[in-house]
Order: sequence, then C-alpha cells, then structure tokens
Amino acid sequence: MTSVEELLAGLPPVRPVDPGEVTGGGHLVVLDDDPTGTQTVADVPVLTSWSVDDLRWGLRHPSRACFVLTNTRSLAAADATARNREVLDALVVAAEAEGVEPVVASRSDSTLRGHFPVETDALADDLARHGRPVDGVVIVPAFPDAGRITVDSVHWARTAAGMVPAGETEFARDATFGYRSSDLREWVEEKTGGRTAAADVLAITVADLRSGGPQHVAELLSGVRDRQPVVVDAACDDDLRVLASALLQAESRGTRLLYRIGPAFVRARIGQAASPPLDAAALRAYGSGHGLIAVGSHVGLTTAQHAGLPGLGGVEEFELDVPTLLDPASRDDHVAEVSARAAEAMRRCDAVVRTSRTLVTGADADESLAIARTVSAALVDAVAATVRRHQPAFVVAKGGITSSDIATEALGIRRAITRGTLLPGIVSLWEPVAGGAAGTPYVVFPGNVGDEHALARVVGSLRS
Repeated sequence: MTSVEELLAGLPPVRPVDPGEVTGGGHLVVLDDDPTGTQTVADVPVLTSWSVDDLRWGLRHPSRACFVLTNTRSLAAADATARNREVLDALVVAAEAEGVEPVVASRSDSTLRGHFPVETDALADDLARHGRPVDGVVIVPAFPDAGRITVDSVHWARTAAGMVPAGETEFARDATFGYRSSDLREWVEEKTGGRTAAADVLAITVADLRSGGPQHVAELLSGVRDRQPVVVDAACDDDLRVLASALLQAESRGTRLLYRIGPAFVRARIGQAASPPLDAAALRAYGSGHGLIAVGSHVGLTTAQHAGLPGLGGVEEFELDVPTLLDPASRDDHVAEVSARAAEAMRRCDAVVRTSRTLVTGADADESLAIARTVSAALVDAVAATVRRHQPAFVVAKGGITSSDIATEALGIRRAITRGTLLPGIVSLWEPVAGGAAGTPYVVFPGNVGDEHALARVVGSLRS
C-alpha cells in the first residue's frame, strides 16, 4: 500500500502562501449538492432556500462567500439539472440587485461521487444564456484535511491501510455514482461518455503550482476556451492557495471560469486559514442538555463510527428498520413508535435514531437512488416528530443527504451561519439564525470522514 510520503517524494517543495494574500475577486457562491461542503470554513452564511431575498442576504455577508444547499446528490439527473438552473436564475437577479459579481462553484464529494458533468453542463448553459459564457471548468476535488489529494492528476484517498487510488475505493463502487478511473483526465472522459477525451483535458500539476507559481498557472488558464475541463493537483492547503491566487489573476484578465470542487477549495479561495475546533467555552454558549444524533449514511466508516458511540455511556439507540420503511403499510406506525421512544429518552440521555445498517439497493442506479430517498424521508419524519415532542440541546446528522434533509425538512433551517468545526476541517457546526431551530447547534457530519472514534469525540465535545 502507498504512503503519503511515497506519493509526495520527489515533488518540488511547498510554496507557502499566507491566506491573507488571497484577496479580491467576485463573491463566491457555492451550489452545494449536500451540506458537508461547509466543513472547512467559519462564519460563512448557508442557505437552504434560494429565493432572491435569501440570496441577497447571503451576498451581503462580508465573508466573500455563501453556500446554497441544493441537495442535488439525492436527485435524479434531470431534477438536478432543473434545480441548478433555478438557483442560477435567482442568483443572477439577486447579484444585480446587490451590485456584486458572482463566481459560481458546484461543490460535490471529494471522493468523486455526484452528478458530473450534469451539474456543470446545466450551470454553463445557464451562464451562457445570461451573457456569461464559460471558458473553462476547473475541477479541484482535493480535500487534504480528509486525506484526499491529487498528484499527477491521479486522485487518492486515505484509508486505514494507506493511500488508495480513488477508483479502487468503496466510493467508486457507489450504486448511483460509481466510476472506474482514478486519473482525473480519464475520469472526465469516462463521466462525459467520451464527449471530452482525456487528451483534451488541461492538467495543472503540483510542479506547475509549486515551481511555476500563480503567474504561470494563470497563463495556463488564460488559454482555455469553450468550457475546456481543467483538472488540478493539490496535496496541501498551500497548493490550493497558489491555485486561488492564479484563478483570481485569470479572472481579472477576463477568463470566465466555472468550478467543480471539494470542500477545501472554498477556504483557500476566500482567504481563510484553517481554524482550530470550537472549544468548550464556545460550545457552552449554546447551553446544555441532551442531544439527538441521526445516522443515515451507509458507508463502512459511518457504521464503524456508530459502533463507538455506546462506549461514551449515556446514549440510547433506536433503529428504523429499512425493509419496514419500504413497506407503505407499516412505515408510518414504525416511524411514530421510534420517534416517541427517542423523545422520551432525551429527557435522561442522548438519543440516537438510525437506519438499520444493511444497505438495500435496487436493480439499477435510479432505483437505488429512489430507495435512498424513501429511507431518508422516513428518517427525516422520525427526527421531526422527535423534536416536536422534546427539543434537543443539539442535533448531529451523520451523512451528506441525511444532513441536508434533516436541516431543511425536519428542523426547517432556512438560513444559518457556519461557526467552525468540531474536528479539524471535516465536521461543521451551523448556528441557525431563524425559525424554531434558531440557536440550536446543528452538526453536519459527512459519512466518509474521520476515524472510528470521530463520532464519539464530537458527541463528547457537545456534552461539554
């Protein structure tokens, strides 16, 4: 198995960049296909609705960025296309009203799952319709905090056994968004069905970033035309900051770029440094009491993390049985029973509401996605009913789609501010700013990050 040290051996030395040096450019608007893209930043607004008024609120924030939670990873491709266009149409109106120039990023999973090129195609088409044709689509999935790096265009993921090419991980076998290629140039060819050949993808390497620097990379970018895909290496935050500086230069010269990114790009682009996890003093400001943990993700890491919760003590678990949820005759009674028991338990301890751990899939990608939506809807209903009976002191949502659905449908969060992380760069805490959940800490915990003790550490921190 390959180590990080082996991957980075022989590369040029890191080119340090002070985060504060990355300044200027338009307001970055991140269309996030699930809520987990906020995990690297602090004090950035999050919208789960995209009315013009909501978008204007986000664009007025001084952070130079805002997230719009589209939840498109849970949708079929046609619906994802329609939603991206709907958001962009409203964004154009909001940006003109606020007098700002938006820079659009499509944020998806750092393990390459999601609707690509469906979403970038939809956004590029709509930008062209609004008189903003796209010269290049810049693809930057690297997420060093979580052990996902790109070297010589090959995307790697950290596992317990070492670094593994992304195409050889469990994520590449996803029932809906699976793929074979680890080289991002070949991945683009694979995902576009051959529309774009690997040889036609511009590759920006670690050597370009570290030896050439921002000026060299900006010159490479200045030559892209007609939505040419650009895949970018990154092995650390400084690589991403060099890239961000280059992008700002290229955009200032008139190159129009659209981004398909992982979470780490946002922090680099807006000039934020990595911040330490929120400490006990910051968390005590939210009060005390027992919380609710909702577990929906089925990746192996989530199951391992969930298994570590009982060791904390003071936790009771309640299971939503997936086969029962898929039976319309028994679903509602099952959800009502689980939620009633969970609400009662929160009077004395933390409560976990989780889906059963055996993954149920369909005959094809669309059927598997439909099953996932049905199960997620039941989990949302269970959380909503639990919260109506007893208000938790905090809510932790485990899994990307799970986090989105619970935020919008169970808790009614429309606007929030990211306040920081509970684990460095990978688990985000939101503070809702309106509605019944206002002021209640909401923790967005992706399914595919951290070690087996991470969920227990997060819950332990919130108890402080």
